[in-house]
Amino acid sequence: METVLVFAAGDPLPRSMAGDIPEAALVIAADGGHRLADALGWRIDVLVGDLDSTGTVPEGVNVQAHPTDKDATDLELALELAVARDPRRIVVVGGAGGRLDHELAVAGVIASTRWAGVGEIDWVSGRGRSHVVRGTRRLHGEVGATLTLLAMGGPVTGLTTSGLHWELRDATLHPGSSLGVSNYLERTAVEISVGSGTLLAVFPA
Repeated sequence: METVLVFAAGDPLPRSMAGDIPEAALVIAADGGHRLADALGWRIDVLVGDLDSTGTVPEGVNVQAHPTDKDATDLELALELAVARDPRRIVVVGGAGGRLDHELAVAGVIASTRWAGVGEIDWVSGRGRSHVVRGTRRLHGEVGATLTLLAMGGPVTGLTTSGLHWELRDATLHPGSSLGVSNYLERTAVEISVGSGTLLAVFPA
């Protein structure tokens, strides 16, 4: 399977960012994320979660209900379902604009090593675009766009960039380090390579 979309509950996505959402073979909503999908004109295939913020369940949708008292967020459950379909790419849409702890949890969940077998994982929200980098990825943006690089879950080694104002060459980036904060693009395509570890590349809105 090529691409799976996962809609998460959160603030509405600006229409200007609708173009960042790719076509998908499967569309999953994590509980209240189905309202965001509906607002953007997407029909969901699967609804997963404890359904405490779903409201009316859309007709004709495969519902996978979980108890409210559980050990994983609805988004994590949705990602488990997405990964089980063996996609090349997963794009999480939404999940921002509410509680700060929820947003931090989204960043942590999408960068989890549990999904390391997925080729590309991205996050599109009203806060901007984020991309999980393992190995090498080529990302695109406008010249001058801000790009922040964050180590997730442990050190990132062998970090090398091409296309940024402040280039990195075989660098080590530790969690909590501000070394990768507020860089910017010198050209419309940037290549980021990681020797080991998980990097989150963030284009803030």
